[in-house]
Amino acid sequence: MKETEITIFEKLQKELKMLADKNKLGERQLDITCSVLSPQEAIGDQEREDFPIQKGKEKMVQACFGCSYGQAFTDMPNTFSGKINDLTGMTLKTNYERAVFVSGLNAVLRELKMTDRTVHCKDEGPKKCSLELAEMVEKEYGNPQIALFGLQPAMAEVLSQKFTMRIFDLDNDNIGKNKFGTVVENGFCDMNDVEAWADLFLVTGSTLCNGTIVNFFNIKKPVVYFGITVAGAASLLNLKRFCPQSQ
Repeated sequence: MKETEITIFEKLQKELKMLADKNKLGERQLDITCSVLSPQEAIGDQEREDFPIQKGKEKMVQACFGCSYGQAFTDMPNTFSGKINDLTGMTLKTNYERAVFVSGLNAVLRELKMTDRTVHCKDEGPKKCSLELAEMVEKEYGNPQIALFGLQPAMAEVLSQKFTMRIFDLDNDNIGKNKFGTVVENGFCDMNDVEAWADLFLVTGSTLCNGTIVNFFNIKKPVVYFGITVAGAASLLNLKRFCPQSQ
């Protein structure tokens, strides 16, 4: 990881340790257990079949802490069981470790009532979320040129009908393909060029798990993160997040 990435995760780990000490969570001896959810368990029944999790590109890791659940999307899923101290001491060098840490962080902060909406919406949720997103963008930002980082198909389809948009993704199967009238660009791009063009950045919270979230911290244009993955980090780092249909 780059130094900036290390700094971000070190900050999140430090915050989690402080919260654990303050609330004496270690004394409760509660396990953090992570499991990998199937597409059906994660997002329910969908009319469409082009979500990354349905195509096997991503999996959802779910952590349980106390009575609360926290989730995170990742391309390197596996199970985990341990204590909060295990999370705060992780090296976070791999996407797997980051997914475990992020889902655990989301579960702990949910248990402490410091964040909310940490469980992904299902069935009609993604469609409703996309319609609400378009309404929010129009209400708060007018008619912006949108840079969408992370091909969330339901969102991309609705937004493309109302706004001028560029789509960026890291999946080679998507890059160069025409999606909803827009050719998907490589997410590893000249951010200065994109910022000069865009009025608004909509960024998947999955960028937290793969470490690319740091690419957006110095953007001067408005940045809105979407999804459940970034729930806890958004609360601790004061990032604007949109995820109205999650639970």
